[in-house]
Amino acid sequence: MEINRFEDVIGVKTQADVVEGRFVVLVAQAINGTFMNVDDDLPGARVPATAEEAKRAKFCCTWAVDNRETPLVNYPQTTFDFRGGWVNSTAGPLSVTMYLTHPGNQEGLTIPSGSLALGYTEGTFTLPSGAYVYDANIIVPGAAIVIADTATDGASDAGKPKYAAAMAVGVIGFTEDYQSDTGKLTIRVE
Repeated sequence: MEINRFEDVIGVKTQADVVEGRFVVLVAQAINGTFMNVDDDLPGARVPATAEEAKRAKFCCTWAVDNRETPLVNYPQTTFDFRGGWVNSTAGPLSVTMYLTHPGNQEGLTIPSGSLALGYTEGTFTLPSGAYVYDANIIVPGAAIVIADTATDGASDAGKPKYAAAMAVGVIGFTEDYQSDTGKLTIRVE
């Protein structure tokens, strides 16, 4: 996903696994317990579960900026901090992911639940093939865009932009450009 232009960005904490480039809705944060709870003031973010939530899903989710040198190790968030060691049986077992390239520089990686992320809105975004629900009409410049939700479109398409046949409530933006050689779709979110 490419962020071409944006007017607003907000820090969020993912409440479920979110594929980078999906549009999310802001929700109350339910995951806490990290060291000193320093990120408890951030809103939660997840893909929309219902059509009503999809109307509010105007934030394109991507990895938080991380200035650490690679390799990056992503420790999962748990309800306990590990000052006392591994005595908390509910905190394990866990899997740790190591990135040799910053995950924000790669397309379509999943941002794990409980991770810090960024939500961009009111801007222009270029999505790779597979990051939107393909329809012959969505590639036409000026096509109205809505966001897919879990209940209507299934979990695999939730949070993806899709074509709207009419200017219905919930239209978040319009198609700006389609590159037929790469399948990239550029949309403007208003």
